[in-house]
Amino acid sequence: MTSVYLMMPSYRFSATLYDLLPMLAFLAALSVLVAVRLDLPYLRLNAYESRGLHRTVQMAIVLGASGALINQFLQVNVPLSLFFVFTLMVAFLGITSRLALRQITLWIYSQNNDRMRVLIYGAGQTGQQLVAALRTDDKVVPVAFIDDNPTIQSLTAAGLPVFAPSSITELVREKKIDRVVLAMPSLSQPRQARIAHGLREMGCEVHALPSFAELVGSGDLDKRSTPVAMDDLLGRTGLASELPGVSHAYSNRRILITGAGGSIGSELCRQLIACKPERVVLLDHSELALYSIDKELRDLTTGLKIVPVLGSVCDEDLVRQTLVEHEIDVVLHAAAYKHLPMVQTNVISGLNNNVIGTKIMADASREAGVERFILVSSDKAVRPTNVMGASKRLAELVVQDLATRSDNTMFSMVRFGNVLGSSGSVVPLFEEQISRGGPVTLTHGAVTRYFMTISEAARLVLLAGSFARGGDVFVLDMGDPVPIKRLAQQMIEAAGYTVRDRHNPNGDIEIKITGLRPGEKLHEELLISPDMLTTPHNKILRAQESYLSEIEMATALKDLRRSIEGRDVDGAMAVINRWVESSVEKKPSRVTS
Repeated sequence: MTSVYLMMPSYRFSATLYDLLPMLAFLAALSVLVAVRLDLPYLRLNAYESRGLHRTVQMAIVLGASGALINQFLQVNVPLSLFFVFTLMVAFLGITSRLALRQITLWIYSQNNDRMRVLIYGAGQTGQQLVAALRTDDKVVPVAFIDDNPTIQSLTAAGLPVFAPSSITELVREKKIDRVVLAMPSLSQPRQARIAHGLREMGCEVHALPSFAELVGSGDLDKRSTPVAMDDLLGRTGLASELPGVSHAYSNRRILITGAGGSIGSELCRQLIACKPERVVLLDHSELALYSIDKELRDLTTGLKIVPVLGSVCDEDLVRQTLVEHEIDVVLHAAAYKHLPMVQTNVISGLNNNVIGTKIMADASREAGVERFILVSSDKAVRPTNVMGASKRLAELVVQDLATRSDNTMFSMVRFGNVLGSSGSVVPLFEEQISRGGPVTLTHGAVTRYFMTISEAARLVLLAGSFARGGDVFVLDMGDPVPIKRLAQQMIEAAGYTVRDRHNPNGDIEIKITGLRPGEKLHEELLISPDMLTTPHNKILRAQESYLSEIEMATALKDLRRSIEGRDVDGAMAVINRWVESSVEKKPSRVTS
């Protein structure tokens, strides 16, 4: 007890120590009890900051006050000022020893090269709270702040330097930053998304953090968007409930779905389960897509025979073997390359898959004695202005030609517009652009499209098979086409944001016009000929359209195969322009999606 000799130099050592022994023993025992009561032994070193300091001071005061009371009770006659010094020394030694141990521990951890180095974007309250939290983590080390406010740049906040955004590239390189955390919850989501997008372009991994008040419920944890009404997206009321059931046409049948892992193909598989077929054969050239739909169907049903076949519809031997081995009754042909810009820049691959693949599949189905063959087509096949649409029209012509010469197989096709939520469609594209803060890109302000749901599209394909009489082109009454600009505005506002334009320069998200892509139409059509026939359902119509003769079709396919085998794009385009009623460019432009 050094303070005794500082304050009482006249005391003899033995007498003083003897007099103080009871007091020292009591204070030692009391210090243990107080420390346990205040949880000091259980407070981790790397969490020892303001809370640990406060508790250590509390313990020192309790010990000093207890010593003073014992002094009076035992009449040791130690001056009261000694206990004041004793209290200060206990607090000082307790705090400095723990802080020293904490720094040593942190230094040992800092030698670990696996610690994640984090840059905090935003030096406000949330950012400083984040730094305090990260300092208790052994695997993370906050390095510095970035803030847009010039008044705090070059200062220090929460023990870390604050830099301007212009310093990010240099900091990431010199400080070996692993991750940037956006700690600015007060900023609008589009503004945060734009900052994050810029950081990712620098090669940074970026994460956003809500405020701590939001995390515990005093604010909205995320912006709750209101979905766009389905009727607004479709431009009409939904038809899913109006379309009749089709179980009778597929019950106890062996069914092959090509493109089974795609948007339409996978929905066809789901709806077919309810029809209780005997067997479903899934054909797709994507291993991941095939695995996903195979696993999903096995989880949804038991007892149904499901056969995944990995391969392409252009593999003639595989197609024939599959049809014969599984004694297929119905073929639903949904396999196709459908993304307009991709097919426009890969003409040979697009025509080979969409046209020759359909020919191989249809011929093999006819030879195997398949009862019904249904082709999934597109509104872009009507007077196409692009290679994808022309390939789908040629596929239709292939099926129409076979329908005139088939005694056993019933060939038909179904044609519809854009499918909401399918891969590459406009809705998920807009959602992704809105989520990153925009802009939402639009090729033309006057563009319109027909829309239908995936469920409607799949049901229409199944109905086409049950209504087919041979060579039919089925079309759904899809109502009025939807202006895409209006759709973009609805989706932005439904997400809780405002459109930024000349009328509202302070809005959140801009709609940017990029110009029509090569081969893209302003307005799509569903019919080549205005002549229509009814079907058993008033919302489904049968189109009467002309087709090529057997000799014309054979000539077109011969020339197309020759062009594909020789990788002759000009020759392939010549086939399209000769045999398809269209205005396709003579040579496709190189475009990017």
